[in-house]
Amino acid sequence: MSRTTVIERILIRGVNWVGDSIMTIPALRQLRRVFPHAHLTLLVRPPLVGLFREADFVDEVLALELRSAREYWRAVAVLRARRYDLAVLLPNAFGAALLTFAAGIPIRVGYPTDGRAWLLTHRIPLRPQWRREHQVYFYLHLIAELGHRLGGMERVSFADPIPRLTVSEERKREALAFLAERGVDVSRKIVVVNPGAVNSRAKQWLPERFAAVSDALLERGDTSVVLIGTPAERATSETVRRHMRHAPIVVTGETSVELMVAILSCAHLVISNDTGAAHVAPAVGTPVLVLFGPTEDFATRPFSDPVSYTHLRAHET
Repeated sequence: MSRTTVIERILIRGVNWVGDSIMTIPALRQLRRVFPHAHLTLLVRPPLVGLFREADFVDEVLALELRSAREYWRAVAVLRARRYDLAVLLPNAFGAALLTFAAGIPIRVGYPTDGRAWLLTHRIPLRPQWRREHQVYFYLHLIAELGHRLGGMERVSFADPIPRLTVSEERKREALAFLAERGVDVSRKIVVVNPGAVNSRAKQWLPERFAAVSDALLERGDTSVVLIGTPAERATSETVRRHMRHAPIVVTGETSVELMVAILSCAHLVISNDTGAAHVAPAVGTPVLVLFGPTEDFATRPFSDPVSYTHLRAHET
């Protein structure tokens, strides 16, 4: 009898950043293929719940904070009460494995990284050649090995590794209404500019360069420019605005992840540093121009078709 017939409840420990979360989507879709009848729960940090608002590849998105000992033990109690049969660990961190071990989930699958091999019941060898592939395949290989070991057959397909997110027409209308309320002429082409990078200043193009590009777009006469980002990136957007001759609309720090996804789906173009928005845009079908700094693009570039990207030389960053 196939093991898939007795695995009814699966917990997937999601990753912690927007861009990384987008890169897990093909693997999550393939996990659904391996376990078509199981109940799939995706565990993420609360800010990321909106990223999966209309995801059709999981049954439930569970938000739990794990920043303190109190939150950690509360999460353990929540997961233990839910009686999961299998935990799939997408992050490589020790803490992700410890959480599912403490919660008593009987089958725990992941790469044996960060000293956590003893916490896993099924250790998937991390083959050296996988590190030379795009991050999308890093997660797909994990699910493929899981399917082979627990499903007893090869069900995982690598034929369509493109991350895709669904945004309903209702959400798009809400996003356009939000932009219009803040002064955006939504009858024009909308270009969204993301000049920040919350987890690395080294990834940020110079604000005056973003300002020059934004001014050139506004001088076309048919384009609206919107600056977005997290609350921590508000100062960067304000710096860009101060360098501009024309006034963009700044909504940096005013949007949830869910609203950000919808706004990007309404844009005609996104210009971004190597950060979360750069991955979301092509996932919702919007062309994106990505500016890379020190990061190796071969492994972490947005893995979709409507993408153009370039590396910046040291004097340009």
